[in-house]
Amino acid sequence: MKYSRIIAGTMTWGKWGKQHSTTEMIALMNHCIENDITSFDHADIYGDYTTEEDFGKALKESTVKREDIQLISKCGIQFQVKERANRVKHYDYGKEYIIWSVERSLKMLQTEYLDLLLLHRPSPLMNPYEISEAIEKLKKDGKIKQFGVSNFTPSQIQLIEKVIPVEANQVEYSLSSIEVMNNGTLEDCIVNDRLAMSWSPLGNYFREESKANKRIKKVLVNLTKKYNATEDQLLLAWVLKHPSIIHPVVGTATPERLKMAMEALYIDLELQDWFALLEANEGKEVA
Repeated sequence: MKYSRIIAGTMTWGKWGKQHSTTEMIALMNHCIENDITSFDHADIYGDYTTEEDFGKALKESTVKREDIQLISKCGIQFQVKERANRVKHYDYGKEYIIWSVERSLKMLQTEYLDLLLLHRPSPLMNPYEISEAIEKLKKDGKIKQFGVSNFTPSQIQLIEKVIPVEANQVEYSLSSIEVMNNGTLEDCIVNDRLAMSWSPLGNYFREESKANKRIKKVLVNLTKKYNATEDQLLLAWVLKHPSIIHPVVGTATPERLKMAMEALYIDLELQDWFALLEANEGKEVA
C-alpha cells in the first residue's frame, strides 16, 4: 500500500480544533491533494465521535475520487459522552465492538472501506484471538485493507502477531519525545517491514518554554539560515531522517503549514546537525 510520506491528521479539523465548515473541509482536502498529501488520519473519537462524520460529508460533496486518497482510522477508546453509556473511560477490543466501530466509521466517512485500521491504544485485557477474528472478517468483507496498531510496544505487537500480522504502528515520536527510538519500537518497524507513523512530530517545541526547548532554539537559529528552512520544517526533517521511513502525521489544519510540511521532505539534515539537535534536547552529548 502507498501512503503519502506526510499524512494529514484530522483531529483538529472539526470540534476539537478549527471547527471547519463542510466548504472549508473540502478546500483543505483539495489543498492537501494538490500538495501530494493523499493520506488522511482519523480516529473514531475525534471531535467526541463527530469529526469522521464532518469529514465524510465533505468528502461526499467534493470531487475527490475515493481511489485517489487513503483513509486511516482507529478504534478501541471508549469515552464518556452522552451518546454512549460509559461509566468510565476504557478500551474495548471485543470482536463485536471492533466490527461495530469500523462499520460506524465507514458510515460516518461515507466510504466502503478503510485503507488502514489501527487499534488506538493497547489494553491490558486485549485478546489476540478475538481481535484476529474481527480483523479477518473485516478484511474478508472488504471493509479494511490493512491492519495495524497505535502506541504499541514491540512486545504488545508480538502478542497480537501470535495470531495475525500487524502492518503498521503509529507512535509518538519527535525530537522532544524519543522513547520509541530507544526502546526498540522503531527498530521493530524496520525489521518487520511495518509502516511507521509518528503523531505529534513537532513535539512540545512550540507549546512549552522548557530548558530543552531553549537549547534546541539556539541550534535551530543557525540551522534555519543554513538550510533556508523554518523551525517546524527542520523539526520534521529530524524525524524524517530516521531509517524506519517514518510517515509524520501532521496535525495542523492550516493550509500554509501543510504545504511547508511537504517541503520538509527535501531537507536532508547533515549527520552532525541531526546529532546537534539530539544533544540539545538531551542536554548532553551522546555517550
